[in-house]
Amino acid sequence: MTKETYLKKIEILKKWAHAYYVEDNPAASDEEYDKLYHEVLAYEKAHPEEATEDSPTKRVGGVIRDEFSKAKHIRRMWSMEDVFSSKEVEQWLARVEKNAGKCEYFCEPKFDGASMNLLYEKGKLTRAITRGDGVVGEDVTDNVRTIRSVPLKIDYPGRIEIRGEVVIRKDDFETINQERLAAGEPLFANPRNAAAGSLRQLDSSITAKRRLVFYPWGIGENTLEHSKLSQKMDFIHTLGFLKPPYMQECKNIKEIESFYQELIALRDVIPMMMDGMVIKVDEVDKQEELGYTVKFPKWMCAYKFPAIEKVTKIKGITLQVGRTGVVTPVAEVEAVDIEGVKVNRATLHNFDEIERKDIRICDSVIIIRSGDVIPKIIKVLTDRRNGNEKAVSRPTLCPTCHSELLDEGALIKCQNLHCPDRVINSIIHFAKKGCMNIDGLGSKIVELLVKENIIKDILGLYFIKAEDLTGVEGFKEKKIHNLLQAIEASKGAPLYRLINAMGIEHIGEVASKALALEFGLGIVDARFEQIVAIDGIGEEMANSLLEFMRVNHDFVLQLFDVIKPAIEQKVEAADNPFKDKTVVLTGTMSQSREVIKERLEALGAKVSGSVSKKTDMVIYGEEAGTKLEKALSLGVATLSEEQMKEMI
Repeated sequence: MTKETYLKKIEILKKWAHAYYVEDNPAASDEEYDKLYHEVLAYEKAHPEEATEDSPTKRVGGVIRDEFSKAKHIRRMWSMEDVFSSKEVEQWLARVEKNAGKCEYFCEPKFDGASMNLLYEKGKLTRAITRGDGVVGEDVTDNVRTIRSVPLKIDYPGRIEIRGEVVIRKDDFETINQERLAAGEPLFANPRNAAAGSLRQLDSSITAKRRLVFYPWGIGENTLEHSKLSQKMDFIHTLGFLKPPYMQECKNIKEIESFYQELIALRDVIPMMMDGMVIKVDEVDKQEELGYTVKFPKWMCAYKFPAIEKVTKIKGITLQVGRTGVVTPVAEVEAVDIEGVKVNRATLHNFDEIERKDIRICDSVIIIRSGDVIPKIIKVLTDRRNGNEKAVSRPTLCPTCHSELLDEGALIKCQNLHCPDRVINSIIHFAKKGCMNIDGLGSKIVELLVKENIIKDILGLYFIKAEDLTGVEGFKEKKIHNLLQAIEASKGAPLYRLINAMGIEHIGEVASKALALEFGLGIVDARFEQIVAIDGIGEEMANSLLEFMRVNHDFVLQLFDVIKPAIEQKVEAADNPFKDKTVVLTGTMSQSREVIKERLEALGAKVSGSVSKKTDMVIYGEEAGTKLEKALSLGVATLSEEQMKEMI
């Protein structure tokens, strides 16, 4: 075979692959494709220096990684504001047009998958990054290269970020779950979980076997000069990317609502899972004029589809123990299919709700599921009762560790920190930012450490040795060193962070600071009347703290002994305009809010996260939103960041 023949065969293979994987309209038999594929592969093995970068043979995967590295988006990947009714859409449109005048809109389906950012430089795919927190995500380039609907090369000379959703078609999802069932593997809950799980395979050959599909919905970094987003997306589609099955330009609420109803009617026809419709201002200059809030663009929103209701029957009640020990009842129901998702469980929230709705085992009930919302029971069909129904009694012992439960009415809690159901989630909470901030100790690693019996509780973290981790899956020498260093570095953390990290019900960061200042290490023996005397701490919080310390008294003392937390001395702030004032921060500031918060707390202020009649002042930066609006409606004093600095 000559190089010229090789290149011609590459082009034929690419066309056949595009027809099969993207257009779902095969242009050749599997036998023909395989024969040509192996001819190309044989040539590439004989002449590796002549193999093209975008050859279909490059998509089979085979790269195995120890872990995913972090990567930064050039431009932030924003999330979207959700709206749920025609009235809310009208209100959103009114806000948009009040600030930008009459607009044109671009609407398309909102597919339910995993968001992805593709970076192309000089026409080549150089990096694929998950959304992450919008600023930094995980580099999954090796896996994304296996997705047939992602071009490895595009006809665009500059630098461009193409954003979209990685999805699995409903029929492919069923096939994957049938294969997993046959192999004795746990089933994916829904197509979105399957897509996200496939992207995060450390072995890219596994990703290659899953028929993932990429649909672009936007762009980040780019130099395109089109005046409308719809024109930019039309150009993106000409580069070889999939076009959504339906999209429409709309001028008003009537056209938007009409297209929305059309998409709802097509839910069962469209092969991908959808959870709503995206509405975007089409004119690029008006997008820039509208700008962004702290969380999302002001020029786009997600118009979510209505919840789907189904009738089913309660088979039993399962008790789940969460991180803080709260025991949550879950209804086990006869399986029903809602939007391609097999639903066999529904949340019951708490036992007060069970009593209020008079929910009984064997009851026929109506359940709903909407988008990401966990299925829940909205009505009991009491007229269908036949006398076989059984009342649900309130538990007195933990279903896992069998220790006595604390019944607070709405909440029933297991206070035992060593309860197996609490361990994993309590360690994850303990390590997170704002608590002990142990870098690199994510949920997957915690689950692995507990599964391998390396740790049994949060205290066990501080006794891990390098030899305990040697040979454990995913742990190489550098990773072991970094994790042990991060754990060691958490020693000596401020006491309030350790209290917050313990996950005591009702006790958050603000309360933890007040308790640490008031009691220091003596918090383990604090009395009820001393606790409620602290400003901002009520009886419910005090009882929760007392019960926690009663059950875990000696364990907490061991934590203090090993971690040796820094104890902040109570210093009375000098008189100033912020002393003893309840302050709320909102909007984008010139410094991080955490820095400003610490500065105000040093002046004796109590910084709260929500606005109420008890708020003394709201300090706002750019793009301030609903908190500022609520403050103005309640007559709460407001200060700009500049005014705050002048007062300080």
